Amino acid sequence: MSEVTTTGRPPEPDWPTMTAEELVAYRDAENRFRASAAARAILGDPDPGAAIDWQHVTLPGREIPVRVHRPSHGRSSEDAGQPDLPLVLHVHGGGFVGTAVQSDWVNSHLAAQLPAVVVSVEHRLLDPDHPLAAAVDDGWDVLQHLVRHSAQWGIDPARIAVFGESCGGLINALAAIRADETGLRLRAQVLVNPAVDVTERMLDHASVSEHARTPTLAVPQLQLFQRLAVPPGTDPRTLSPLRADHLNGLAPALVVVPTHDPLADHGRRYAERLRAAGTPARLTEYPEAGHAFLSTPGLAPQAEAARAEIVEFLRACLAARPEAKHSDDGGTS
Repeated sequence: MSEVTTTGRPPEPDWPTMTAEELVAYRDAENRFRASAAARAILGDPDPGAAIDWQHVTLPGREIPVRVHRPSHGRSSEDAGQPDLPLVLHVHGGGFVGTAVQSDWVNSHLAAQLPAVVVSVEHRLLDPDHPLAAAVDDGWDVLQHLVRHSAQWGIDPARIAVFGESCGGLINALAAIRADETGLRLRAQVLVNPAVDVTERMLDHASVSEHARTPTLAVPQLQLFQRLAVPPGTDPRTLSPLRADHLNGLAPALVVVPTHDPLADHGRRYAERLRAAGTPARLTEYPEAGHAFLSTPGLAPQAEAARAEIVEFLRACLAARPEAKHSDDGGTS
């Protein structure tokens, strides 16, 4: 799902007829642009109070690059006496395209302002050889690795949140469900313009028809995403948080929905389902914002307010305090 619209990027392909080779060539060119200095005018400048570097997480059979954001020296006074910082595991948007670099703006601000260690997963991108299940496993396996090796990473395993955008929101919504099933206690989940339904009903939501062709996401891209995500023989319900059987007892959620987005109803319906199951969920809508607005603060004035809301929500959820049930009014703003 395309996340950036500007000159200097590769031309938009013909999504319905794209071959596997053309997909790889397009996403390589697009990701080079997103990682370039020229893209900063759109993607935003990182917070100077955070240090950013690439590291690798070694997992059985594969190695996953991760982009790590840490508060710079002198910016962690709020954690005096707490040598280990909270962890925010982030997954970028895009699905079959995208790179953790495109989210440096928001992730560096989270690292500096919370403060926290923000680890953004460079998961396997969707293509004919790598369906959605591979990306979901990458996100979950990196999270488990970081928890097991928390001392090495300087993180507090009792203060962990997940944060995802678009396809990354789907990946981390599933991580929150898995965490509950395995006994890993998360403090929070933040889902921004999440794609949470890859079943045959993915495109049946009213917002898909209303915003079928926007500058940052259109139905042909969603159709390609769905084909790559759930190839024949895959049960799409297992990869669709919106269709999950059990959503009770999950980490408190902040669901951020841009209103001019084909996927707006995915986020709205998921927040409703979480609340109905008894999981605290706050739904916030940003009028006239388009898909990927949080990743393009140079184009979307609403991004600053959304970033501030995410910081406030995570700061409250990740505060060092005795273990207690988080309370949230579940309201809509």
